[in-house]
Amino acid sequence: MKNHLSPSALSRRSLLGLSLGFTLGLSLPQVAIAQPDILAIIGKDNYLFPAWGTTDEPDWRAIDATVARIAEVHKRLAARGIALVAPVLPSKKLFYADKLPAEDALTPEMLGRYAGIRDRLAAVGVPGFDVEQIYRALQAKGEQVYYRTDQHWTQAAADATAQATADLIHQLVPTLAGAAGTGLALGAISKERRYGDLAERFLSPEQRRAAGREIFTVRRQTQTAGLLDAAIAPVHVTGNSMVQPYFGFPQKLSNLIDRPVSVNWKPGDVGFWSVLIEYLESAAFRQQPPQVLVWQLFEPNFHLGPDAEGLWDAASVISAQDWSRRLAAALPA
Repeated sequence: MKNHLSPSALSRRSLLGLSLGFTLGLSLPQVAIAQPDILAIIGKDNYLFPAWGTTDEPDWRAIDATVARIAEVHKRLAARGIALVAPVLPSKKLFYADKLPAEDALTPEMLGRYAGIRDRLAAVGVPGFDVEQIYRALQAKGEQVYYRTDQHWTQAAADATAQATADLIHQLVPTLAGAAGTGLALGAISKERRYGDLAERFLSPEQRRAAGREIFTVRRQTQTAGLLDAAIAPVHVTGNSMVQPYFGFPQKLSNLIDRPVSVNWKPGDVGFWSVLIEYLESAAFRQQPPQVLVWQLFEPNFHLGPDAEGLWDAASVISAQDWSRRLAAALPA
């Protein structure tokens, strides 16, 4: 069994329950540099990969437990007339397996983990779509789907996921609340040359210089952002740092559905359980529940339950019993 390390924090900043009119601070939070050379795999051509979540065998028992909890969330939301869309983002390692060092090569079982997760979610009726297939199509066109030295998706991947999300939302909820014309206008694309988070945080200075900086594509805030603060957001996005506005997903989704989108996110080590329950317990949810909740999930940590001590940030660990109690209180049957 290969080393299984804890997810790492990207920041301690979140955007909780805010409409996109005022969630567009498009600079990444500053982060402290961790001890070097412990949480990043250095691959061929200086491709960097998170070291956590690497095993030889998928933990199907734990994955099944996660699927059951997600199905319960889906059922409870549906009882309140709220549609759940649960896109699972696949591991970066799937798309750049040829860049992994030999000792970290994915086994056939791990290559099929994403498909197995998707099949299980589909079997219990949780709406979603095949992000792996979408990204393979992007790669076939020569697009990068994850940054070389960073664990996050590129603008192309975020936009494609937003398009698939919008398409599914239109299928599930043909008529969204609010007025047409309140979606976010997309700002101009700019380029930033910097180190990716894996290089910045987990490499020694010598390794960082060898990896080098890379170009990040960023969609800038429009001048009209902030004018629609009071508009109803019929769609809410909750997830990890993938969905922070810096990478462009929520504003692209807002543009595609032509409605405001609200978003709350926290770093990956906080976990998707804690981020979701924080939103469901919030005044924003109680006072203005959305028609659609987009719960962004992630293959590398999908198997971790809310009670995964030592793997989630200590403050965000929730016992299985407490998770069920809090979910039932937030979404009573």
